[in-house]
Amino acid sequence: MAIVLDGKKLSEKSEKDFVKRVSVIKKKTGSSPILATILVGDNPASATYVNMKGNACRRIGMESLKIELPETTSTEELINQINVLNDNKDVHGILLQHPVPSQIDERKCFDTIKIEKDVDGVTSLGFGKMSMQERVFGSCTPYGIMRLLDEYKIELEGKSAVVVGRSPILGKPMAMMLLNRNCTVTICHSKTQNLKSKIGDADIIVGAVGIPKFIKGDWIKNEAVVIDAGYHPEKCGDIELESIINRCEAYTPVPGGVGPMTINTLILQTIESCEQSLK
Repeated sequence: MAIVLDGKKLSEKSEKDFVKRVSVIKKKTGSSPILATILVGDNPASATYVNMKGNACRRIGMESLKIELPETTSTEELINQINVLNDNKDVHGILLQHPVPSQIDERKCFDTIKIEKDVDGVTSLGFGKMSMQERVFGSCTPYGIMRLLDEYKIELEGKSAVVVGRSPILGKPMAMMLLNRNCTVTICHSKTQNLKSKIGDADIIVGAVGIPKFIKGDWIKNEAVVIDAGYHPEKCGDIELESIINRCEAYTPVPGGVGPMTINTLILQTIESCEQSLK
């Protein structure tokens, strides 16, 4: 019987610990950690994600500061807003909701966020430090996946891992995190040749390519660990899960696997940022 890597269950368990940690902070300081979210424009999906993050803060007694900027915002205006939050000692984490409107230099804005407040793990400096195994906040989705693998005691050392996807906040940091845990890692993408054979050799597969059911179930060998980091309107992920759930070692369901861990990890890192600021 395959192990179901239940992100919803782990996130609910984690929140009980978060409530206690926030309570300790409040007793020490009289205030709670604050996560600032910046939403540029009126993308409905982005607005939904920001609201979900605010709800998660409220559930554990944290505060959220929601900044909404118009669609016409320039790179300079967004950087100025980020710097206001950088300088605000009451703000412990800053999240710039992706994507931003096309006229904005998103990477420049991400890299404006102070590394000690980069609780979403999006800065170039943070990625570099993580790759070099220095202590830093990790990109939330891949770090959430690592927490899920650890919770279910999935063995990583020496395993062959294939990450399908190369985005700067998911595929690339996912590969580095697995490499840091002594996996042998191959990074693939939608243009990779002989992708089926590469996936077929993998002990661990991470689907992070952003295409519904792009990875076919019959490409995946028996007893593999299958991590699906995708979610699409069709209520499916990047992997054809139906045919492998009875023959793999472990898998993440869609929904309820990776998704809940992303916001949960964002909240965790905001609490950690606050705790570090009190030392």
